[in-house]
Amino acid sequence: MTTNALAPSIVPSIAPSRRGPGVLRSIGAVAAGLVSIFAVTTATDLVMHATGVFPPVSAPPMSNGLFLLAFVYRFVYDVAGCYLTARLAPGRPLRHALVLGSIGLVLSIVGAIAMWDAGPAWYPLGLAASALPCAWLGGRLHRR
Repeated sequence: MTTNALAPSIVPSIAPSRRGPGVLRSIGAVAAGLVSIFAVTTATDLVMHATGVFPPVSAPPMSNGLFLLAFVYRFVYDVAGCYLTARLAPGRPLRHALVLGSIGLVLSIVGAIAMWDAGPAWYPLGLAASALPCAWLGGRLHRR
């Protein structure tokens, strides 16, 4: 009976120490996806502006077609970043990808509010609306 009485007190003391590295790996997986999306998107934006595909930043807003092009590559990069997060996750890869998608949703909403007059309204709304579907798709692609 003494063994059974001690077992519950032993298990909780062991469990937190085993969860520590998993939490850090989870945070790292989400951070890696976020940083990769930000880095690749920023680099692509800079290349598009430098090569003349996109007008200079100081110029009037881009055309709808150019915003569509930016939306498409952001969609692809978002899916890839969420895939990376799912791949690096210590467990529950889809959940990790959806956490990243939730962060992307919040950042997209903040960006939409801050830059509302910088271009067509569909663009920031589309980015916000696509954040969770991109995350789901990235997480599901990892499962394949």
